[in-house]
Amino acid sequence: MLAEKELSNIQSPSLASEKNVITTPIEGEVVAIETDEHTHSLSQRVTRKCDFRLVPILCCLYLTAFLDRANLANARLLGFENDLHMPSNGYNTALWSFYLTFTIFEVPSNVLLSWSKCRPNVWLGTIVFMFGTVTVCQGFTKSAGGLYACRAIMGTFEGGLAPAAALLMGQYYRRSEFGIRYACFTSSALIGSAFSGFLAYAIEYMDGIQGIAAWRWIFIIEGLLSVALGSIAFVVVPGFPADSKFLTKEEKAYLLHRLEVERGVEATSFKDIKWTKSIFNWKIWINTLAYFCIDMSAASISSFSPTILKQLGWTSAEANIHSIPIWLVGAFIALNTAIWTGKVGVRFPFVIAGFIISIVGWAIELVQVPNSAVRYFALYLIAAGAFLVLPILVLWLNNNIVGRPQKAVATALQIGFGNSCNFVASNVFITGEAPRYPTGFKTGLALTVVGLFAVLLNVFLLQRENGEMDRKEAAGERNELDFEGTEGMRFRNTL
Repeated sequence: MLAEKELSNIQSPSLASEKNVITTPIEGEVVAIETDEHTHSLSQRVTRKCDFRLVPILCCLYLTAFLDRANLANARLLGFENDLHMPSNGYNTALWSFYLTFTIFEVPSNVLLSWSKCRPNVWLGTIVFMFGTVTVCQGFTKSAGGLYACRAIMGTFEGGLAPAAALLMGQYYRRSEFGIRYACFTSSALIGSAFSGFLAYAIEYMDGIQGIAAWRWIFIIEGLLSVALGSIAFVVVPGFPADSKFLTKEEKAYLLHRLEVERGVEATSFKDIKWTKSIFNWKIWINTLAYFCIDMSAASISSFSPTILKQLGWTSAEANIHSIPIWLVGAFIALNTAIWTGKVGVRFPFVIAGFIISIVGWAIELVQVPNSAVRYFALYLIAAGAFLVLPILVLWLNNNIVGRPQKAVATALQIGFGNSCNFVASNVFITGEAPRYPTGFKTGLALTVVGLFAVLLNVFLLQRENGEMDRKEAAGERNELDFEGTEGMRFRNTL
């Protein structure tokens, strides 16, 4: 196993031109790789093995996480508020109690995962197993207070999943490769939410089996699925690239080489990290603001779309069924956008388009078009814009931050504080304002407009910083931004 100290001291792989051989230190020895047709087949094999080992299991974990997160909205239609004698704002309290702990524990979780002694399989397997167990417990709670407690404990564990998976995945892929893989990961959550609607529709017919209400079966069945997948994660989830066991020495050496060619030798230790500079990096906070604003759309769709659909005139079962295509359309758009943004090599045009689409959807909902079909279509616009933008914002920030510890903190801050918009969504859709929800729709529209301006500011500042680095390079001056977090690597921001 390549120790962290050894990895940090690796110099750029040497290339002997007369023999066309790459030499890369790996596991205490130098591995030589010929740079001929063999390299191309080796590259394809390495990518394929990484895809097979990483993407399916991480997608399954995130899918079940969203099943457990979104099932509260579906279970609401089956009457848990009445059974638990909850107050009028009890549903909102159940939502924000989850996101309170969810937000608090995202950054500590990623910091712990980046620690060299913490193995990703143990960390991810543990948190998924635990929040699945707590989800099952929700099915047996007898009071509103018990539900609030379960949701808060769930948030403690689930908060670490998305940033941890994004960090692990980002360590295996180059910029051009990461986008579509991360889009598959985020789309699995949308598919999970769609699947949750279908399960809720089917489980409604289990009402009374073994004397258990249908809404309780939702929590029990979906929680057991998470427990099973968490157990599998202990075995399947790999370590970071230098510690991976599913690659041969030659494959691992080539993977580390091609990552180093793009990134330089990234820092992997928390020693000598300038924490103040890293935490207060303007790139993190502008991206986080944009993420926060667009997440208002995603959070509202997740928590309130079944309720809004029922108020359009459908039954509980019909409302759950009609929520499914909203998520599936969002997943389709997210995947295809990831493919195109990878091809063109820029992020911001797609992000701006997503914000505009969501703004149109919020505006339609706010003016309360009397036609139910138009309001239903507006939900698609709100969701499509959000699900287009959210994965790209994570990719965009990941592309413009170097060093594993810095990326760990940046990703956790972005997703953690960005997801805190769920507090807003949980409290602005006031039960007494149904079905018009003026406070909720005005807030959604205003935040989405603010997010659009944050994106425009981010583009301006990234372009200015790139220009400054170009100027210093032309003048022969040393540029700290060029080498920050890498050894001898030319760096430019991705727009």
